[in-house]
Amino acid sequence: MSELKSTSSKLLVLVFGSLFVIGTFVFGFAYFTVKIPDPNAYVNSQATIIQYSDGSEVGRIGSENRTIVKLAAIPLDVRHAVLAAEDRNFYSEHAFSPTGLVQAVWDNVITLGKGRGGSTITQQYAKTAFLTPERSIIRKLKELVIAIKLENQFTKDQILENYLNTIYFGRGSYGVETASQVYFGRSVDQLDIPQAAVLASLLRSPGLYDPAIRKANEERLKQRFKYVIDGMVEEKWLSKDDAEKIQLPTVKPRVTSGALAGPKGYLISWVERELNNLGFTDEQLLVGGYVIKTTLDKDAQQAAVDAVDKQAPAKAPDNLHIGLVAIRPGTGEILAMYGGKDYLKYQFNAATQGITSAGSSFKPFALIAALEQGIPLTSIWNGDSPKVYDDGLGRPYEVNNYGDEKWGDISLLNATIHSVNTVYVPLGMKVGLEKVVDVARRAGIPENVEMVPAPSVSLGVASPHVIDLAAAYATFAAQGIYAKPFIISEVKGANKGVLYQGKIQAQEVFNKDVMADLTYALQQVTVSGTGAVVRGIMPNRPAAGKTGTSNDNASAWFNGYTPQVAASVSFYRDDATQTLNGIGGLTSVTGGSFPARIWATFASAYLKSQPVADFPSPVNIGGTAPVDLRNSVPTLPLDSVVKTPTPTPSKTKKR
Repeated sequence: MSELKSTSSKLLVLVFGSLFVIGTFVFGFAYFTVKIPDPNAYVNSQATIIQYSDGSEVGRIGSENRTIVKLAAIPLDVRHAVLAAEDRNFYSEHAFSPTGLVQAVWDNVITLGKGRGGSTITQQYAKTAFLTPERSIIRKLKELVIAIKLENQFTKDQILENYLNTIYFGRGSYGVETASQVYFGRSVDQLDIPQAAVLASLLRSPGLYDPAIRKANEERLKQRFKYVIDGMVEEKWLSKDDAEKIQLPTVKPRVTSGALAGPKGYLISWVERELNNLGFTDEQLLVGGYVIKTTLDKDAQQAAVDAVDKQAPAKAPDNLHIGLVAIRPGTGEILAMYGGKDYLKYQFNAATQGITSAGSSFKPFALIAALEQGIPLTSIWNGDSPKVYDDGLGRPYEVNNYGDEKWGDISLLNATIHSVNTVYVPLGMKVGLEKVVDVARRAGIPENVEMVPAPSVSLGVASPHVIDLAAAYATFAAQGIYAKPFIISEVKGANKGVLYQGKIQAQEVFNKDVMADLTYALQQVTVSGTGAVVRGIMPNRPAAGKTGTSNDNASAWFNGYTPQVAASVSFYRDDATQTLNGIGGLTSVTGGSFPARIWATFASAYLKSQPVADFPSPVNIGGTAPVDLRNSVPTLPLDSVVKTPTPTPSKTKKR
């Protein structure tokens, strides 16, 4: 037994001894092979260039906004605030904290290299100035070696000075002098203690603490601010009495670079957001010298901007939003995007961030569900108005046609052409409301858009983004092929190496015959229906589409496509209860007015140099006896709306 224990002890000694020798060798090798790069390389880092698909430039992110100042010009209170926030033992300890290092290494081991850091100011400077933000054991080792070498070659004051001139404070500002100007409109030597504490608080993560970015940041900043002030008191850099008098100062509003002025700013902002989602941080994009090739077509983008400028109302309320997204059918490539008139005035993308009721833009989903179940365009329905149906919860649901039009007996084709609500509600109920929702999801309406399988779902009570409906109608244009929208085609590093390659993600979700009949119906909408203005603007090119107008004309849409391009245009205001009526001198603003005009003007200009392409011929219309479905869903008496003791849903008048 004693021999076994002795053998085990020797084995443990051998294992740990071997690990020590290997670790020493690896560290020694790294120490002599890892060099401190030229500090000027970081200062001279490049902007990120965003390109159209043809390689011409859309705009830039960066380059660095930085002003170098000597440590002597940085007040002691500012230095103390930063030390209190990031490394209170900076002057008394070595380049790295053994405890922090062990915690960081262990965290990366158990998360397979995705763990946190645990850095001193010297390590932060090494990482910021000389390394990528990657979180891995190898990067941590390099950071450690560079930090040790920095400490051997520079004084603590020199390291702190370099750190304060290179660290990122958010809002595109590098270094404490630029951050002072951006956040407080003054030089660093004019900062008071509360202002210094705010800048120190931001260092941990500007995106989480800048109060101008989001409301939740305000509370986080208050807590971090208190942590910094308490740290200054603890280190005796600030008296307790003075600390109790300190309040969080006012931070200047966020001011965006002039490079983002006009509609172009929405493109750059959205591309930056998508790059963030791919793992490229704001800091990397500002200094990394990347070249970003997008899917944006320069001619399509110009056509979109020109169409809005030409067809949008000249005088409109400040809270009117116009969004446009164009997508290449079958690939998902975003060809054009209009998110607003001037990004500097309103940093909210009407095409990708705003949501509003889709109105009759959703009727094609019910039509597809019907066609999939063998209900043809020739089927006969009753289109009188008003009508009352059971809403599925035992309550009456009154439906009116737009303008209370009474269509009598009408084919499903004509009900589509004229957007007859009193046909589409029973159609959705006949085919199954869950089926309507399923079709919408397959077409491209994402899960974050709430859709309830209620009778009103066919009339578009759901509120999607413009990009969502553009993707869905692109599915129709591609004869049933859904392709996930994307805007980043390729990312190249400063050395021209490819870091990311965009991929088409497509799948067939609808039968081609069903799509052919759908397209035939939607083509008639642009010829003699609610979207007839399209034919007037582009008479020689086949187009299909659907208008959408919500209750009280609070939103207006036109969604359409040709074989080469699909696009959606939407008008809406900040307040969903405010009507669009009266804008541009129109008594009634519908999807067939401004949105349809913008869509047709865009498509006509973009496609003017491309050959005319025809849609596939319809499959299941004509030649068969019409199916009578006038009474397929029973109605309730009109007076049931008045007699019911429970609140009734809003009357529905959509087109």
